[in-house]
Amino acid sequence: MDAYTLPIVFVGLMGLAILVYAILDGYDLGVGILLPLGDQHSDERDRMIASIGPFWDANETWLVLAVGLLLIAFPLAHSEILHHFYLPVAVMLIALILRGVAFDFRAKAAIAHQSLWDRCFKFGSLLTALSQGYMLGLYIVGFSYDIKSQLFAVLSATGVCAAYSYIGAAWLLYKTQGQLQQQARRWARLAGRFCLAGVLLVSLTNPLVNQDVFQRWFDFPEALYMLPVPLLCFALFAYNEKLLRNKTVLADSHCWRPLLSCALIFLLCFSGIAYSFFPYIVPGKLDIWQAASAPESLRFILYGAVVVVPCILLYTVYAYWVFRGKASDLKYY
Repeated sequence: MDAYTLPIVFVGLMGLAILVYAILDGYDLGVGILLPLGDQHSDERDRMIASIGPFWDANETWLVLAVGLLLIAFPLAHSEILHHFYLPVAVMLIALILRGVAFDFRAKAAIAHQSLWDRCFKFGSLLTALSQGYMLGLYIVGFSYDIKSQLFAVLSATGVCAAYSYIGAAWLLYKTQGQLQQQARRWARLAGRFCLAGVLLVSLTNPLVNQDVFQRWFDFPEALYMLPVPLLCFALFAYNEKLLRNKTVLADSHCWRPLLSCALIFLLCFSGIAYSFFPYIVPGKLDIWQAASAPESLRFILYGAVVVVPCILLYTVYAYWVFRGKASDLKYY
């Protein structure tokens, strides 16, 4: 591969890692955000955490892969982005550590203290989602720190929380049954409305705070090529709402459909962001060719990526196949 193609390959791999992370870790963060508090909900909390128990830690592998690819393949972009993200990244890492500690300690602590660790798990999940959404908003506005940009970043943080709650509720629909599944259906309907509102607000606000995005989306005839993306996205929201109104969605033959629809919504939103900024990896400053490592380095790294990425994919598919079906009681040994 030549010096032109290699950066495209690596930004594609990095985009794949970010998308898969957003879907997989998004649902387990969403389950954490939805975790009900109160002694009367202890059985529900146990089953909710059991539904993500075999997966949540491995889901974060995709985040590590994305950051690793950014560091190795685009070191200039890594330096520029992390320069602006030190504080929110530190908050996110602290929240992720809190989630990990709470997940293990809740099973080993005395019953009287278990609810404390459940609160820590919920708080860690919420703080992780907020920090990721804030970083996304800050990235979209080109790391601007004026009032308008900060308000957009806060809006983005709220929207990401709603999106994670949406896909988290859809995951619970797929993995649970009975009363908890009925509750998950109600959560999914409510979170879906907030998520739709967030997508609409961000989609309307983004072109206003970023002139380059406005030109990319509204210049003709190029704008016609991406017109199906928002139309399909809103059609999927409507389809999910129709499914969730009907209790037959709870049947095993239908319970996977809301989750698939949520994953497709994530894919469409991600493709819209990618279209808005490609080929820039640092909005308005560095494109992928300016930020890329030397072609010789990228060729060498590609050999490792060809081995590592399929292995992670195969492991992920295998893990979800082994633990398919409804969630059972979570056990610690």
